[in-house]
Amino acid sequence: MPKESYLVGLIGSGIGPSLSPALHEREADRQGLRLVYRLIDVDTLGVPPEAVGDLVRAARDLGFDGLNITHPCKQLVIEHLDALAPQAEALGSVNTVVFEDGRAVGHNTDVTGFAASFARGLPDAPLERVVQLGAGGAGAAVAHATLTLGAGRVTVVDALPERAAALAAALNRAFGEGRAAAASPDRQAVLLSRADGIVHATPTGMAAHPGLPLPAELLHSGLWVAEVVYRPLETELLRTARTLGCATLDGGGMAAFQAADAFRLFTGREPDAARMLADLTELAGAVGAPH
Repeated sequence: MPKESYLVGLIGSGIGPSLSPALHEREADRQGLRLVYRLIDVDTLGVPPEAVGDLVRAARDLGFDGLNITHPCKQLVIEHLDALAPQAEALGSVNTVVFEDGRAVGHNTDVTGFAASFARGLPDAPLERVVQLGAGGAGAAVAHATLTLGAGRVTVVDALPERAAALAAALNRAFGEGRAAAASPDRQAVLLSRADGIVHATPTGMAAHPGLPLPAELLHSGLWVAEVVYRPLETELLRTARTLGCATLDGGGMAAFQAADAFRLFTGREPDAARMLADLTELAGAVGAPH
């Protein structure tokens, strides 16, 4: 007999405005399930991010079915898990933990979430030369997703050169030599003049970090632009790109589809991802707070 009630949660820092509880609880309601989604904020608890291991153990002992994990705990949680799904292992980052028979298993639905959103929103986008801005946690996930979708080469640009180099090296190990490269921001003009598209994976554009992640004059109509930020759904980057005639993809799809994939892992039920995307769009539009 499949279960009818679930207890899940989110561990992270500053997660008060998260839309995850509403996304999961609404989908559960539609499926006739009882799902309670709790926020476990390390800031509110007054503990450091390194306490994630204790929090995961406590949640398992208290009968939670699973957890989402967000910044700054996605890497820190790994050493406290019993097993990793292949995608999470390749990425070195976990955003979903499922408790199965007393074991804690780590997954990453950011990769599949971005891939699904891109395939839906920019199905015919050329992928020979992609420039990605940002090599942090979200950057690692979307770069993996972009190469999984068949990108010829992803060049990662980050203000921290060593972080871009480390991500490019990891991508080349996973996908084959020459599929990824690292570059400093001063090379953006040359790279973008011959790129097919841009993936933006830095916090710039969020409500708390307004502005553009690159000089506006580097954008041109030959580029598609995919955004990871989803609060707000329309960032300054997307607005500027659209005025130039670029095909664009907002960050809402990634947020909704990663939640749908996590819901499937938690409950074993098939979510209606399109419905969850409609929820996300409504919720993100109603609340202007940052993620």
